[in-house]
Amino acid sequence: MIEANLQGLTAIVPAAGIGSRMGAECPKQYLQLAGKTILEHTLARLLSHPAIDHVVVALAPNDQWFDTLAIAVDPRILRVDGGAERAFSVLNALDVVQGEWVLVHDAARPCLTHRDLDALIAAAIPCGGAILGSRVRDTMKRTDGAGNIVATVERAQLWHALTPQMFPTTPLKQALEQGLAQGATLTDEASAMERAGFAVQMVEGRADNIKVTRPEDLALAALFLHQQA
Repeated sequence: MIEANLQGLTAIVPAAGIGSRMGAECPKQYLQLAGKTILEHTLARLLSHPAIDHVVVALAPNDQWFDTLAIAVDPRILRVDGGAERAFSVLNALDVVQGEWVLVHDAARPCLTHRDLDALIAAAIPCGGAILGSRVRDTMKRTDGAGNIVATVERAQLWHALTPQMFPTTPLKQALEQGLAQGATLTDEASAMERAGFAVQMVEGRADNIKVTRPEDLALAALFLHQQA
């Protein structure tokens, strides 16, 4: 159970990307999955959790799909313009966040469970920030520019970074602004916080919290949603 002092969280969903690797006519978050768009599944998972009060969705300024979704009229959803990169979208969303803590979750991760959210929230509060992750199970190889293997990488301490990622609102905003001002490559929120000197806790999450990136991921996500139901 989530304790009362952890209530009132805001989740941010960057959804301004086009998902070019899917090869679809619309951004991947608007592709159909088990009767709804991917984005609808993602938003519903977040809004159904008792600790989350609002979700801020960062959309492309010319987005023509979001307003057609049934969930778009939910008063708990706030819309802001997204940016050319994820960090800019998250910063725009942070400008309207009122709470002390914020969760950032990928728009194309529709299989998030409440159990993983509970574990993340419980770890982030005392640690000052945490992310969900899954352990690397396969043998890892490093290659050169020509695709030749140059090393086998020890996988014992390697993780796949997942979302949500949960941090205090103000330090996250400052870390993102600092990183962008210095030209850093910020692939996720944790990378900005790490760069700013913060310790980030890794919380092991479910492997079915997949990100829909390629066409074959749609069938896998549909299977996971069916199994979870």
